[in-house]
Amino acid sequence: MSVFDVVVPVCAVLLGLGATFAVIRAEKGPSMLDRTVALDIVVTVVIAALALYAAVRQRSDVVPILVVLSLVGFVGSVTIARFAAVEPESERRVRTREEVAAEEAARRLREQEEEEARRGRRHVPESTADTVEDAPDPEHHGGGAEGEVR
Repeated sequence: MSVFDVVVPVCAVLLGLGATFAVIRAEKGPSMLDRTVALDIVVTVVIAALALYAAVRQRSDVVPILVVLSLVGFVGSVTIARFAAVEPESERRVRTREEVAAEEAARRLREQEEEEARRGRRHVPESTADTVEDAPDPEHHGGGAEGEVR
């Protein structure tokens, strides 16, 4: 019993499982990029299967086919990723976690200020929130009508 008798079937089974899971992922999606990655994995599995075949049969004439398949897979993935990117030019970079957290905090603050402006209330700092009640709007004298929805 040689090493090939064990390694080749194990590799074949693993490649089959990888291809199966990739096809399932391509079918489920949900986005075009998910499908693109899954189909790229299928191309990679085909390349690996051909390489395994070439190694077992000791055939070097399969190498140009492997090169062409890998180039086609690469160019296809890059092309689809390029057309799928719909971000503005200024946002075409990977942001750090700190940048994302700062942007999220600024967005929340803007939303909070907009909500307060919509309600017609002035901003009361949290340190005095326990002692100061909501100040009436200087533009608005008196209360609203009974049953009024704001």
